[in-house]
Amino acid sequence: MSHPTRETINVASEQAGQRLDRVLATGTNLSRTRLKALILDGAVAIGARTIRDPGYRVNAGEIAVVEVPPPEPAAPEGERIPLNIVHEDNEIIVIEKPAGLVVHPAAGHATGTLVNALIAHCGDSLSGIGGVKRPGIVHRLDKDTTGLMVVAKTDRAHQALAAQFADHGRSGPLRRGYLAFVWGAPERPKGTIEAAIDRHPSSRDKMAVRKNGRPAITHWQVLERYPGKDGKPVASLLACRLETGRTHQIRVHLAHIGHPLLGDAVYGTGFKTKVTRLAPPAPDALENL
Repeated sequence: MSHPTRETINVASEQAGQRLDRVLATGTNLSRTRLKALILDGAVAIGARTIRDPGYRVNAGEIAVVEVPPPEPAAPEGERIPLNIVHEDNEIIVIEKPAGLVVHPAAGHATGTLVNALIAHCGDSLSGIGGVKRPGIVHRLDKDTTGLMVVAKTDRAHQALAAQFADHGRSGPLRRGYLAFVWGAPERPKGTIEAAIDRHPSSRDKMAVRKNGRPAITHWQVLERYPGKDGKPVASLLACRLETGRTHQIRVHLAHIGHPLLGDAVYGTGFKTKVTRLAPPAPDALENL
């Protein structure tokens, strides 16, 4: 049976006043996300005190001890689900996720997920990376969204990718771009939506723009406008770039400004009647979408 390992970090004078999770991240091979979870679980102590606040400000000369539990075996089982692999090496794998595929196991989706497919494809190399339920996952796409996903195959890759995704392109080279077909045509050629997002007050499976939610910023640009039967624009293709990564962010933000995604049964229900305005063969294309 595996036993926990112990990491000891001495706080240097130049680190005084910094966040505990940040200081631990510089002194261990663990990611800040993993360290935050360990701190909240009571696995970090300074002196005789257990510290459960990742934002605790350290003092020079303090000694922090981290009890790192052994990697847990991946709870999900591998399943032979076909993967469209765009790139793979010893550190990462890039796959094109199709619409309809859930990324990781959750309530109602215990099997048939991308994680199940990755475990079958990569084997034991994913064990312990990024948590039991989400081995190797550093970002995700909604079930009905298709696009490229990068997955870490090593701890080193997981830490590096997680840091880049958390940075959202502010200081690093990583950029995440999305293409979205939306109802209507924005008057301006481009814009920015800055509106906080939180759980919907009455529907827990939805998100909504809410004053006291988490900050969310989406930049958009019109690539093309599509005329309807009457020759007036009825739909558009937008390029979107995110500064934050909130659940359903693009869908919620675009619906908020009156341009929900075509085919979005959750946030675009009030636009179903617009289908009659689409010129052939657009209605058939929308049905397939």
